[in-house]
Amino acid sequence: MDIHNCNMCPRKCGADRTSSKLGFCGIDGKPHISEICVHKGEEPVLGGEKGVCNVFFSSCNLKCVFCQNYMISQQKTTNKEITSYQKAVDKIANILCNEGINTVGFVSPSHQIFQMKTIIDLLKKRGFNPTIIYNSNGYDDVETLKEIADYVDVYLPDFKYGIEKKGVEFSSAPNYPQTAIKAIKEMYFQKGSRLEINDSGQAENGLIIRHLVLPNNVENSIKALEDLAFEISPNIHLSLMAQYYPEYKALEINELNRKLTKDEYDKVCDKAFELGFSKGWFQQLESNENYRPDFSKDLGKVFE
Repeated sequence: MDIHNCNMCPRKCGADRTSSKLGFCGIDGKPHISEICVHKGEEPVLGGEKGVCNVFFSSCNLKCVFCQNYMISQQKTTNKEITSYQKAVDKIANILCNEGINTVGFVSPSHQIFQMKTIIDLLKKRGFNPTIIYNSNGYDDVETLKEIADYVDVYLPDFKYGIEKKGVEFSSAPNYPQTAIKAIKEMYFQKGSRLEINDSGQAENGLIIRHLVLPNNVENSIKALEDLAFEISPNIHLSLMAQYYPEYKALEINELNRKLTKDEYDKVCDKAFELGFSKGWFQQLESNENYRPDFSKDLGKVFE
């Protein structure tokens, strides 16, 4: 992992992240963190009653037109960004100590792997050994994933698209299905289909794959589920998400400028059962009202 010739993600920009000439993500070699807070919006098995200490990295290696975190992933409009390892580790340590949480989730880490590893190393030097969740968009590099095998306890990737042109159109991600499947295969190789749960009912090791169902895109979701079933395994833990709401540039795209319908979601759920998926979570259709973080405001200690 060479920060002077960056190849952390599949884009392989080759950017020198210690210079002013940056790559696709626009991030240099420092940590760029938009928010560190307790988050109770994850799957119940991840955070339990207390939640997860989530570290939201700034920027992204995708350009999703519907991103609910667009304020930090695309626009970077917040004025509270953390760019110091010491401040980041201090804040994480404070949450772990004061909230009784022992799980740290790194959100959108694919372009800041070096920074993530450094933070984990510094936490361990201070005596902390939390469960580490790698919460990515699925557009990950296989060789990079091999390098972090000893750092990650729970992989939580998206698998956004089964249809390649949708990945290009909605996320500026060439070859998304092929790239993400290769990455998830590596995660599956490392973790298998078993999700290890402790006595408190929280996941300590394993793999959970998320898929967000988009309006007017049932075919994309069905193809994505088929790819996961045939290329990985129907025994994986699947989180089928209904929380889509039109945000950011999606407001200007007719195909995406509405919520998901019950009929659309039911069709995708039926296909999941047909393919043999039996482990995981299905969101309530009304969940789109509950997942709208506003990163321009002070989110406080907890947001759900």
